[in-house]
Amino acid sequence: MYHNWLDRWDERRARRGEEGKKATVFALDAERAFSGARKVGSIEEFCLLAGQAVADRAFFDEPNGSDLVFQTQDGWIKFPSDITTDVDVNNVVWAKITESGSFDHAMVVFHHWNASARNSQLAGFFSKRGITVVEIAMPYHFERSRLGSFHADYMLSANLGRTIQSMRQAVWDGRKLIRWLKDEGYREISVLGLSLGSWVAGLIAAHDAAVSNASLFLTAGSLADMVWTGRATRSIRDSLEPDIDLTDLRRAWAPLDMENYTDRLARAGLNLHVVLAKRDKVVLPELSARFVQTLARVSAKPRILCLNCGHYSLAVPPYILLAGLSLKRFLSCDHKSAGRP
Repeated sequence: MYHNWLDRWDERRARRGEEGKKATVFALDAERAFSGARKVGSIEEFCLLAGQAVADRAFFDEPNGSDLVFQTQDGWIKFPSDITTDVDVNNVVWAKITESGSFDHAMVVFHHWNASARNSQLAGFFSKRGITVVEIAMPYHFERSRLGSFHADYMLSANLGRTIQSMRQAVWDGRKLIRWLKDEGYREISVLGLSLGSWVAGLIAAHDAAVSNASLFLTAGSLADMVWTGRATRSIRDSLEPDIDLTDLRRAWAPLDMENYTDRLARAGLNLHVVLAKRDKVVLPELSARFVQTLARVSAKPRILCLNCGHYSLAVPPYILLAGLSLKRFLSCDHKSAGRP
């Protein structure tokens, strides 16, 4: 009975999230996604470029000569993104910092798609426990929102190239912030990603050795599969489906598929924590299970918490309390003293 009510609660929340979302025009836009790419006219050409990006170990590396021009004031951090888009406000990155009074540990938080507010409770909880929390705005969110947009439709959309550009921008922004935190003297860096933010956090952890702990909430490997099957992205599938099938979408968005980087997520010195929802209709449990199995094949051993709730109901008690306690334990010194989890 309770879980039937929970499923209905999740569905009502999903319907509210559909407000303002509309089918859009499918586009390749390869020149946005891949530096130096010419305009391509076919999905096959786009997929070839995507395959080259996966093979390029520097695709998610910051450009050479990126300057750490940061402004800090009244608990805010502001700096220029190293990717320039045609939305000026998106080219400046904002982050809210809740300091702990210690330089032992900083955690960078990547929010979910279409987040409407930062999580002051999470920031306050961990800052009181010696972890400085930095909540970054992902592209086209919060202070970076496009004028007139009802949701972050440029972050994730049926424009294949813009989606890759936005995710790559989010990774570059996050890595630049982490580099600044290390320069400021923080000794340990963790990343926490929620839903779409878990893809960003996971890609950063896979490519940046400065990250020692990665906690991924409501995650999977294939972004293409998540968009194609997820409850929150029906309008994007409606826009994609007349022009591309799932097989080609997987190829086109291969640079954003964490299953392609599981060997890097299994690197020595990286601790992984995964929180999943058994009743999730946004990131389907079978997609999460496939990602976990792929991690197991490369001998990664994440700490996994699987709760009997939905995607949105993870945010309500008791599930949010259980997830928070699991994260607290993961970030504590207990598991580190015993080696990798």
